[in-house]
Amino acid sequence: MTRISLADITDEKPVRLTVEMPAKLHRDLQDYCIALSKGATAAVPSPERVIPAMIERFIASDRSYARERRQLRR
Repeated sequence: MTRISLADITDEKPVRLTVEMPAKLHRDLQDYCIALSKGATAAVPSPERVIPAMIERFIASDRSYARERRQLRR
């Protein structure tokens, strides 16, 4: 992987992104949100609220990325 030479980004202000996805994936995501709310007292979360948590969990659980990230920080 190529080294990226950027300074640390410390701004924690949310960033708005626009993504395109296949309609089937969007339906699956909506179904996932409904399933996520089953048994909970809260309303069904919107995909916009769930996607960041899913990406964060995905990145945190990617072992090969974690190794690469440790090497990049050396």
